[in-house]
This record gives sequence, structure tokens and C-alpha cells, in this order.
Amino acid sequence: QVQLVESGGGLVQAGGSLKLSCTASGLMVSLNSMGWFRQAPGAERVFVAAISADGVSRNYAATVKDRFAVSRDNTKNTVYLQMNSLKPEDTAVYLCGRNLRGFYRSADAGAYDYWGQGTQVTVSS
Repeated sequence: QVQLVESGGGLVQAGGSLKLSCTASGLMVSLNSMGWFRQAPGAERVFVAAISADGVSRNYAATVKDRFAVSRDNTKNTVYLQMNSLKPEDTAVYLCGRNLRGFYRSADAGAYDYWGQGTQVTVSS
């Protein structure tokens, strides 16, 4: 049974940093393309960042490029999202997912088959 568990969210002031974790069980992150999305209340799930199965390629939304970084630790079976220079508009629930359809579709939420429950990130101004 696949489980993805996010952690690391919280309340931070604008300009601050947070590091989110997504720990997987039932699948190996080293063999899968994994992604981060975020969802604000009443809004669609929006792509944030993704890492390819071989760990070489990354993809970022334009709104977070140069501020966020996705990485993984295969020994911990965990994917991370380092978020720097946070802005109030980054406030959302952040979710990680497993991309079943290939890295070229990493920005498409429909390509993901497993999701975690999410972790809340709130950035105050």
C-alpha cells in the first residue's frame, strides 16, 4: 500500500524559509518521478516543482523558480522542497505526489496517481 506523508509546513514571515518533506512507503522515490503541488482554499491544485525518476532533471513553476528547490534522499525514501524568500502568495496546502505518466507531464496533476494529505504553509506579510 502506497503512502506519502508530508511534513514541515508552518507559519513563517515573508522573506523566510521552510523545508518540506515527503516520506514515501510502498514505493521507492529513486524509481519514480515525484512532484509538489499546492492548493489554496477553493482553488485548483497548482504545480510547484518536480524531480525526475533518475534524479537528474527538475521542473519548476515560473512563480517559484530561483526561490524553491526540489531534492531527494534515496536512503530516507524522502523528497524535499526547500522554499526560500517566501511570499504571502505562497500560502497554500502543499502536497506531494507520484507521477505515473512520465517527467514530460510533471506539471499535469492528472498524471499523478498517489497523493499525500498535504501540509499547510502560511506566509504572513
